[in-house]
Amino acid sequence: MGMLFILLFFVSLFYIAISGRLFTVLNLLILQGLLLFGVAIVELNEINIVNLLIVLLETLIFKAWFMPNYLKKVVNRNNIKRQVNPYISGFNSLIIISVIIIGNLIFAYYIQNTFLKPAYIAAAFSGILTGLFLIISRKEILMHLVGYVVLENGIVLLSFSVGKEMPFAVNAGILLDILISVLIFGLFINKIGKMFEDMDITKLTSLSD
Repeated sequence: MGMLFILLFFVSLFYIAISGRLFTVLNLLILQGLLLFGVAIVELNEINIVNLLIVLLETLIFKAWFMPNYLKKVVNRNNIKRQVNPYISGFNSLIIISVIIIGNLIFAYYIQNTFLKPAYIAAAFSGILTGLFLIISRKEILMHLVGYVVLENGIVLLSFSVGKEMPFAVNAGILLDILISVLIFGLFINKIGKMFEDMDITKLTSLSD
């Protein structure tokens, strides 16, 4: 079952990279949140009620429900253009993500040991690098935030797959980091959304101090 979740996580990275519709990307973030919850349940050896509640809060409630729906609300409130306008075409993005995933699968294969599953490590680092790619290759500020969330999902997946137990400090830190980031970026988007409908970062140069 865990390998199925990882396979779907890989597929979601491809679709996020090539999708031209913002709401499709946000729905894929919901899918990733659900997949992270599934991986956590499969991989955590000691899953007591406290651990389960923390996993539930971090993945299902925050990542799969609150964050994507909050971003959808920001899009609707500010009449943001729902088409993604990347610097790199969808086909080239597909090639780049394919190289990232294949490269990480090869890397994970060579570092495998008793405690590390190659597919899990490859998926985690692929998520991190895909997030960085989205931040670099997309014009919209909202897509930069999506890239950051995908990056964080990769980090969370790494924490679930490496430890085999609930890493309280890591998960609490990641959750706090994401929450603060969403609030800050959400406030920023709300402010400039009144001036620029499509939220294109190329127009930020016209903002003066």
